[in-house]
Amino acid sequence: MPAITAAITSVGGYVPEYRLTNAILETMVDTNDEWIKSRTGIDERRILKGEGLATSDMAVPAVLELCQKRGISPLEIDCLICGTVTPDMIFPATANIICDKIGAVNAWGFDLSAACSGFLYSLTTGAALIESGRYKKVVVVGADKMSAIVDYTDRSTCIIFGDGAGAVLLEPSTDENGVLDSVLKSDGSGKNYLHMKAGGSLKPASAETIAAKEHYIFQDGQPVFKAAVKGMADAAYELMQRNNLTGDDIVWLVPHQANKRIIDATAKRMDLPSEKVMLNIQKFGNTTAGTIPLCLWEWEKQLHKGDKIVLAAFGGGFTWGATLVQWAYDSE
Repeated sequence: MPAITAAITSVGGYVPEYRLTNAILETMVDTNDEWIKSRTGIDERRILKGEGLATSDMAVPAVLELCQKRGISPLEIDCLICGTVTPDMIFPATANIICDKIGAVNAWGFDLSAACSGFLYSLTTGAALIESGRYKKVVVVGADKMSAIVDYTDRSTCIIFGDGAGAVLLEPSTDENGVLDSVLKSDGSGKNYLHMKAGGSLKPASAETIAAKEHYIFQDGQPVFKAAVKGMADAAYELMQRNNLTGDDIVWLVPHQANKRIIDATAKRMDLPSEKVMLNIQKFGNTTAGTIPLCLWEWEKQLHKGDKIVLAAFGGGFTWGATLVQWAYDSE
C-alpha cells in the first residue's frame, strides 16, 4: 500500500474589522509611523472589539469557511487542534469551545501552546493523526487574540501584535502531496526573554500581579530578535538540506509574520527572492499562531497542486521550526 500523507485540502481565515493603525498608536504611546515601519514592517493590525468576544470567535468563521469550501459538514470533523496562547479560558480547551460553537459534535480536540510556532506544532501533530490511518478529517487552527495580553502603554510590544485566526483541513492522500517533513525545535531557557509572568500555577493571579502588570507580554527584544533570525533560518535550511532541495525547488516561503527583517534573513538563507515570500505583516501585524494559516488563506488562489512550500516560525519558549508541504489542490 502507498504511504498515507496528510494533505491540506481546504483553508479558512478571519481577521477582525477594526484596524489599529500606526497613526492611532502615535496617540497612545511615544512612537511614530516611521519608527514602527523601519523596525517591524507593520502599518496596521486588526483588533477584536466587542464585549464577550474571544479567540474562539475568530476561529469559528475560519473553520466554517474551510468546511464550506470543501463542501463538508462540521459533523464530519474527526479532530480539531487549536494552536493558541490566548485560550478563551484556562480550561476547557478552546478547541472544545470551537467544536461546540460550530456543531462538530463528533470531533475530539485539544489546544497546543507553542506561542508563534503553535500552528507548525499543531500541523505536525494533526498530520501524524492522519498518517496513523485512524482519522480522515483533522482541522488545525492557529488563532490568537493578542490584544487581550498586550499592554498598550508598552511601546516595545503594543506595536507588534494583532488578532486573527486561520485554519486548514487535513485529509489522507496517497499521491505524495501533503505534509512531507518537519524540523521542530525548542529551548526552555528562552522563557527569560519572552513570557507572561503571571496567570499560571507558578504565579497565580492576585491583586499584586495585576497591579504589577504581570498578565501582559514581556519581551526582551534583542535576544529574541537574534534567536529568531538564527532559529527560523537554520530550521528552514536544515529542512531543505535533508530533502535535497534548493531555492529553485521552493515555490513559496510561508514565514511567521513577526518582523520583516527576520523574514528577509530566512529568505536569504534559503536563497529565495522576495517574490517567493508571502508577506502580510504590514496589514495584520503578528497574530502569533494565526500568521502562517492567514498567509495560506490569502495566497490560496496562487497555490497549485504539486507546489513545494516551506512554512517557518519562531516563538516564545523558545520554540521554532520549519515544515515542508507539497500543495494538494488547485483553487477554483
